[in-house]
Amino acid sequence: MQIAPPILSVTPNRALVDEKFKVLVENLPPGCPVTVRSLHRSEDEDDWEAYGHYVSDHRGIVSVSEDLSFGGTYTGKEPMALLWSMRPVPGSRPGLRLRKKNVCTPMLVDISVHSGHEGFRDQAPLASAVTERWYMAPGIQRIDINEQGVRGTLFIPPGPGPFSGLLEMWGGGGGLLEYRSSLLASHGYVSLALDYTRHEHPSANLEFKYFETAFNIIKDHPQVIPDRVGILGSSLGSVVAFALTAYSTVSKPRCIVCISSNHYYPPGRTLKVGTDENTYMSWRSSALDLITDSSNNVDVGKINCPMLLVNGCDDQNWPAVETAEEVARLMRAAGKEHLLSRLLYPDTGHLIEPPFSPHFRATTFVINKQKVILLWGGQTKPHSDAQEDSWRKILSFLQLHLRCGPSPKEKL
Repeated sequence: MQIAPPILSVTPNRALVDEKFKVLVENLPPGCPVTVRSLHRSEDEDDWEAYGHYVSDHRGIVSVSEDLSFGGTYTGKEPMALLWSMRPVPGSRPGLRLRKKNVCTPMLVDISVHSGHEGFRDQAPLASAVTERWYMAPGIQRIDINEQGVRGTLFIPPGPGPFSGLLEMWGGGGGLLEYRSSLLASHGYVSLALDYTRHEHPSANLEFKYFETAFNIIKDHPQVIPDRVGILGSSLGSVVAFALTAYSTVSKPRCIVCISSNHYYPPGRTLKVGTDENTYMSWRSSALDLITDSSNNVDVGKINCPMLLVNGCDDQNWPAVETAEEVARLMRAAGKEHLLSRLLYPDTGHLIEPPFSPHFRATTFVINKQKVILLWGGQTKPHSDAQEDSWRKILSFLQLHLRCGPSPKEKL
């Protein structure tokens, strides 16, 4: 009697990156030890992997969503850890960070099952499947923006519109990053991923007028509802969100979201970089002394719209929690604390990404034309939980304040 080979399925095998999948292995012998592995080749041609060690049940089934991993890059019942616990394969270059550059193509992840718990990398898989993880949903328009001195990429959802809009900004790493904007458009927002640290000297692109113009490009777009435009900024991008909302007389955001908050202003000023025992670099220590002096910071008491602050308690790069406390104090003093919502996550670092993104405690970064290892912080499991929870609550906040209605799933 011929025994059927194992079958591995991933459902759905094509989905947005913030959607969950189910990985199921069938036709195994009962009580069979196996390793389920994910493997991804990045656009920089680096290999990333995650894996869990499982034992099949009495039916010969392993369900990653329901069963416990007894070891690997994660343990316990973790349905999405084959993504969030990814790390560079042994022997890779130090300081790597996985970020999608071309959002018009999917992130391809090969899921495979191997016999036993040891030496699985040297084995041919018992079964495998490829899953597509997309940042850009079908029908999204991607438009290059180079007008009025502003550079970026505009993403427009399918359908007749008009839609709510978002000005979206990452931090000071440089270059144009589109993956969060395209994901926001996949959730129904016209989103402009702004390029604002393009030049050799990033501060050259930090003129206030530049951001006002970018905001108004979205607001005046025919597919956007003019009075329903918000700002979402991470790290250095949160400085822009605070400053534009507090000081602009022409750009009036409906709401703002600030991730890994920073209200040190103006942001082009040079800060001293410290190092830890591993020679990893960070601005946290030098910035702690500065943020307590109000003359160094945005006067957030002038802000008159709802804002959401998302921060990690183990942010080793910037005093984001202390910044949030100072923002709350200033809003309270101005009688505007009712406008402020805060999310604070234990053991979570600076790089709070969309759900199921790998966690990076320290990565390569360029400071003064020199490559260094920058310390971000966070512990993998709690940081990953924070990414999933905060994204859900960010979408709920945007739904409430930009679409004038609560999310059907959750309210803040």
